[in-house]
Amino acid sequence: MTELSTNNIRILDIKYGTSVDGIGLRTSLYCAGCENHCPGCHNPQSWDDQGGEPMSVEELFRLIVDADMNVTFTGGDPMLHPEGFTTLARLIKENTNKNIWCYTGYRFEDLMKHPQRKALLTLCDVLVDSPFLEAERDLSLPFRGSRNQRVIDVPASLESGEIKLLEL
Repeated sequence: MTELSTNNIRILDIKYGTSVDGIGLRTSLYCAGCENHCPGCHNPQSWDDQGGEPMSVEELFRLIVDADMNVTFTGGDPMLHPEGFTTLARLIKENTNKNIWCYTGYRFEDLMKHPQRKALLTLCDVLVDSPFLEAERDLSLPFRGSRNQRVIDVPASLESGEIKLLEL
């Protein structure tokens, strides 16, 4: 995979005012690149890490501020670009009161073992983790596609040292 500068993230799409990627109306950033290639994925065009267009963290931050909504990092998998998303998340946390949701095919426990991914994780308010499993598909679940995926309250989990699911 081609590594991007911490000042750029390859973006496939930006959705403003979406309500499917977290609670309330949100600005969702869809990044390029995913290693999981889950059978039945709703977004297989996101697998290519060279898809989309590189956008600077500063430009993305301005778009987020102007949209005046909470934020979701999705893709693809934002955890493949932890440096760029960490820089963006830090800007959001230091300069706004927006909350951040992040979708990833990795499990929370595995992210905690990877320093760069852990840095991004600690700036997120909610993590939807684990790969999509077609055999576990359940369209009745809020904000996820399969029963194995968890909607995790990141600050509560970090504080307690154990996974705390978000009350939905």
